Order: sequence, then structure tokens, then C-alpha cells
Amino acid sequence: MSVRGIIRGKVRAMLSAIAVAAAISTPAPAAQFAFAAFGDTPYNADEEPQLIAMIAEMNHEALAFSLHVGDFKDARAECSDALFLQRREWFALSQHAFFYTPGDNEWVDCRRARWAPRDPLERLAKLRELFFTRDSSLGQRPLHADRQSARGYPENMRWLVEDVVFATLNIPGPDNHHSAMPEESRRRTRAVLDWMREAFGVARERRLPAVVLATQADLWTGNAGFAEILKTLSAEAQRYDGEVLVVHGDTHWFRFDKPLVDPASGRKVENVTRLEVYGSPFVNWVHVTVGTGNGRAKFSVVRGSEVAAKRAQPRPAP
Repeated sequence: MSVRGIIRGKVRAMLSAIAVAAAISTPAPAAQFAFAAFGDTPYNADEEPQLIAMIAEMNHEALAFSLHVGDFKDARAECSDALFLQRREWFALSQHAFFYTPGDNEWVDCRRARWAPRDPLERLAKLRELFFTRDSSLGQRPLHADRQSARGYPENMRWLVEDVVFATLNIPGPDNHHSAMPEESRRRTRAVLDWMREAFGVARERRLPAVVLATQADLWTGNAGFAEILKTLSAEAQRYDGEVLVVHGDTHWFRFDKPLVDPASGRKVENVTRLEVYGSPFVNWVHVTVGTGNGRAKFSVVRGSEVAAKRAQPRPAP
């Protein structure tokens, strides 16, 4: 080979090495999306038009989906088919995909309604018939979702958005139905824990940066009905090299913090963040932004009313 050929070959090799090094050192492109979270509303006739107005606000935002974490009625209000159908019609107003997980007010508490008390398990079966028959979300732009139908819990759902795993878990407040029907609670909790483990398994296998779990109950009330759930959540999160967000309602108090403590060691589990949404009488939604990039994830939240107010502000003249 000539001297010129040798030089030419070395130059090509150097350029190839530089390209490989650049590909290794360049961070993965960042992605960002948002979803809406809310729950524990409407509880009365005054809040019903506010729900419709909130859905209209969400329809003006660029959202991957909206999520209602349960309790779409007051605990003592009737649990009629007509009310359930009305709520389904209102959820269908969402121009985004719309996910919903049952709250205790829709089934657990139906035995103590002011009039026409109903059996909780019969009401849960009706919720499944009306809200959880398709392998997709509600809303006008449905997203595909896997369901735990084979175990008899189609309300437990799982879907992906931008490499983030989302899963709903049927855990009702205030005690996971533990005191009223302990055997039902044990069977459902076993299915919930398996569904949670599967969500983490998908994220670990695919090396995804975040898992988001949505449920109705506030798991941090100290109730014994949540002990096994928190134990499993702690174990799975500590085996996972990513961020975890738990979205819930139940106690009607907006919170965004890190309350999970490992039951065995007493140490805080730092990669788990909790978002509790607003609830009656505070009718509002939360705009959740998920940023992912270079194998990591970050969550940030803003009150939905603030997002809507900012959008409504007049733009300055050019």
C-alpha cells in the first residue's frame, strides 16, 4: 500500500473512532409529556358543573391523558346505574385518553347509602361492566391498555407513554375494605401486588426510567389494610433503578412529597414520590409533567387552575 493509502486509512479510522466516541458521550434526546390527575369529585350537585368545567380546561391542554383516581360521588349518595352512566358520559367529554380507577365511594360504601343501599361486590361488578370492558382507556382518543382480566380484576390497567410505565391499582380507602370484608380484601390485594410487581418487572426488563402507580387510597394513613402493599412497594422500588410516582386521592389534601419508609430498615425510599390530588370541597386538577432523558426521569406538578389561568392571559402585542 502506498504512503498516501496508509494515511488515508488512518484518517478514516480516526474519523470512525471520533464518531463512535461522540455517539457514546452524547446524552440521549430528552422527552417530555404531561398528564392530568384529579379525583374525589364530584360529591354534590354544586360540584357536578365544576367537573365538566375541569374537563373542558384539560381539553385545552396538550396532555397524554387524564386520570381520575376514584370517588366520583359522595359516600352516602345512591349507587345507582343511572349515576354510574352519567359519570361515564361526563368522562367521555374528555378529548384526551381518560383513565379511571374505582374509589370506595362507588362500591365499598354503597352498603351505607342514604337510600337504596346496595351490595358492594354487586356494585363493583357493575363498575367493571360499564367502565372496564375494553383494552383501552375511556375518552375520545383512547390509549391501548393491558388489563388484569384473567385474574378477574379488569380495573387494574397498565399502559406506556414515552417509555414510562403507568398502572392503576384497585385499592380503596379508608382501609382497603379490610375491616368490612377481610377475605375479599386479601384476594384483591394479592392480585394488586402481582400487578404492581409486573409493572416494575416491565420497567426493569426494558430499562425504562419511571413507573407511575395510581390508586384511590392514601396508603400512608397507618391503616393495617395497607401494610403489605407498602412493604411490596418499598421492596420493588429499591430493586428498581428509576423514579416512582404514586398518585392517589382519599384524604382530600394536595401533597407532593416522599413519605415512603422501608419497613425493615426505617430508611426513606428516596426514589418514590407521592402525589395526592385535590378533593371535595376543593375542586381542582393537577398538571403533571414527566421529563425523561439519558435514562432518568423527573416529575413536576402545577395546579390545573394555574395552568388554565396562564393560558387565558392575553399575549403581548408583537
